[in-house]
Amino acid sequence: MAGLIRRGDIDEVRSRTNIADVVSDFVTLKSAGVGSMKGLCPFHDERSPSFHVRPQVGFYHCFGCGEGGDVFTFLQKMDHVTFSEAVERLAAKIGYQLHYEDGGTPSDQGNRARLLAANEAAREYFAEQLTAPGADAGRAFLGERGFDAQAAARFGVGYAPQGWDNLGKHLKGRGFTEAELTAAGLLSSGDRGTYDRFRGRLIWPIRDQTGQTVGFGARRLFDDDKGPKYLNTPETPVYHKAQVLYGLDLAKRDISRSRQVVVVEGYTDVMACHLAGVTTAVATCGTSFGVDHIKIMRRVLADDSAGLGEVVFTFDPDAAGQKAALRAFSEEQRFAAQTYVAVAPDGLDPCDLRLAKGDDAVRRLVKAKRPMFEFVIKQKLSAYDLETVEGRVAALRDAAPIVAEIRDPAVRPGYARQLAKMLGLELDEVNAAVARGRSSTERGGDRAGDRNGNPGGRVDPRDRAALPVGGSGGYAASGGPGASGATSPAADPLVHSVTSLAPIEQRPSVSLTQLPSTTAVRTERDALMAILQAPVAIGRDLLVQASVCGFSHPALAAVRDSVGRNVDSFERPDWMTVVQNDVPEEYRSLVEQLAVAPIPERPERQVELYLRRITISLIQRDILRRKELLLGRLQRTDAVADPVAYREVQVQLVQLEADRRAFLAE
Repeated sequence: MAGLIRRGDIDEVRSRTNIADVVSDFVTLKSAGVGSMKGLCPFHDERSPSFHVRPQVGFYHCFGCGEGGDVFTFLQKMDHVTFSEAVERLAAKIGYQLHYEDGGTPSDQGNRARLLAANEAAREYFAEQLTAPGADAGRAFLGERGFDAQAAARFGVGYAPQGWDNLGKHLKGRGFTEAELTAAGLLSSGDRGTYDRFRGRLIWPIRDQTGQTVGFGARRLFDDDKGPKYLNTPETPVYHKAQVLYGLDLAKRDISRSRQVVVVEGYTDVMACHLAGVTTAVATCGTSFGVDHIKIMRRVLADDSAGLGEVVFTFDPDAAGQKAALRAFSEEQRFAAQTYVAVAPDGLDPCDLRLAKGDDAVRRLVKAKRPMFEFVIKQKLSAYDLETVEGRVAALRDAAPIVAEIRDPAVRPGYARQLAKMLGLELDEVNAAVARGRSSTERGGDRAGDRNGNPGGRVDPRDRAALPVGGSGGYAASGGPGASGATSPAADPLVHSVTSLAPIEQRPSVSLTQLPSTTAVRTERDALMAILQAPVAIGRDLLVQASVCGFSHPALAAVRDSVGRNVDSFERPDWMTVVQNDVPEEYRSLVEQLAVAPIPERPERQVELYLRRITISLIQRDILRRKELLLGRLQRTDAVADPVAYREVQVQLVQLEADRRAFLAE
């Protein structure tokens, strides 16, 4: 039976795993200051990155939607696995042997891990079969398209032999059950029982971003095969065709580096592009390009509001290709990146183009891309007879709204002039039609919604770059506009950076963005960030002194108290978790945010010095506070009537001053 994994093993796997490496399989991360990384959140759509990862602490937090946790939490949510499965997967990745309580065994054999294992075993089987004598038709198909054995191995191409249940028998011999193989989509059921889904076909393994085989695409080879030309794995617990892009596991690094993705139409097109040097090519898997694909691509592209990336679509010039182009255009505004279309002059897809004219022709195809707006406008105009007045007027009515939707106001006039030239109309007439199109868009919302995927162009409440600190709900109860010592939010870089990313709705009970921007609270906040993120650099003595300092904000004071109660654990790898589990429930998200938020210091400076100094500044502030209290008591104490008490206060004042000077010397 399944058993509980030993706590020590869980901690060991966590400490040996770099959370940034795991997250990077799904999200392109960039430096966000000292020891911090950020990217577009995989849990909600956004324009500006609000998803922060702190490798040193081992946690992530999104200041947009509030999602956060450790590396196990991330895998659980991204891959929909149990906690045990997440631990087991990471342990296998680093080669660590897990131990289970009371002689238990790894988690249930019917889970996601078993389906992935079955797919991987099938992939190995198909790859082996491609070299067998019966796979002549598969090897011939590849050879006719310019792919040799090395190319087949690079992309894991295999062959499913003809026959009823060759794969099923093989995998059952490997210990997989019929139920598991059916659940993985490898077997189908009929009147004669179960049989191999893929038979007599060339096979492409479909992998997720992490490189795990989640399904297969199969190409018909024989005339007596009455099935579809391409047959894919059905929807399974691990394969969702609308959420997978073929080739992304191979392309994601270069996509992130070059800020470019090339979308092609088939498996062989992806192969041809990569072999020709266009290593950013991906394709959908038996379904139209859709919103879920865009979400994945935007995260890998790091497609933020700067719009520096580019998405290049390749389409066949036939009617089906034009229809696909218009479908892609309907989703175009979900990208911040610039979108383009690349169509070969001879109407060849990348695979045929490479075969006919070589690798350089494929590279030239991508370089010769045209802006998608230009392509779509020309497609619209091709449907009208521009030799007649009626045709030109109708074409203008159809094309003007497209020009109106161009996001860049500096580019829009150029397309208006181009449209006027194409139609042979006066520029003023075209500009008027474009203006009407913009008014219609503003009244009725964008054609496909805004880039966050919201219908009608409504602003996503999580995209708050233009909203002031406090937003909905204002400041926390202990401070707010007009509070003593309040400063402008813009004066606080951290508040400015995370407030613009905070959601209006469903905020946690207490969050960084709700803290008042007073000097006192900022000092408390920054000191706790340092304490949670780098306790060893600060040292036990300073941690102890900081944990007894007076705090002005109750939520931060609760975190301080937890630090004090657990100070002996400051060297543990799960230090932040220890503190988090000790605070009241309503403050746990705040602890996570403090542990992940960027340290407000430049990387090129002495970071450890900053960490100690911000902690010392907190302690010094408390010393001054206590000194003021003692001075007040000294004034109220009669030196003649109560000389002992008077002397005691003096001694305490001298000691405080000595402490203060000692800190100044650091």
